[in-house]
Amino acid sequence: MADLPHSVLFCCDHNAVRSPMAEGMMKKFYGQAAYVQSAGVYNDMEVDGFSVAVCAELGIELERHRSRSFDEMEEWGDDLSGFDLVVALSPASQRRALELTRFFHLDVEYWPILDPTGLGEGREAKLASYREARDQIKARMLARFGPPTEDGA
Repeated sequence: MADLPHSVLFCCDHNAVRSPMAEGMMKKFYGQAAYVQSAGVYNDMEVDGFSVAVCAELGIELERHRSRSFDEMEEWGDDLSGFDLVVALSPASQRRALELTRFFHLDVEYWPILDPTGLGEGREAKLASYREARDQIKARMLARFGPPTEDGA
């Protein structure tokens, strides 16, 4: 297995599309091998139904995901300095994650993942955009962390 961190925080703009997909995939692929959470710069949306649908195609359940922001995580007592790796999936979340490095020793990686919201006319075209984002995350994850573990997929 590649260098799998003990804890990973995935982040994007709203914690409604890309970062919940990444969190769900990481948990599915690598099981309990790493502590995984996700957050957004903002928390003003619930998990996106198209994200739920395209992850369900891989056997990943997102229906119970509760969106949260960096600020809420801190308010709820999550120690953001405790993450070994922060993976930013959008430019705004990369800026926010890099702000944290002023106070904490964190490794931050930026994975430029397509924002599928607002793309495509009609359900099938929208699903295709969300699948593209999902597959970009999956490809980056497998390239970075290696094949799924026994207790994962």
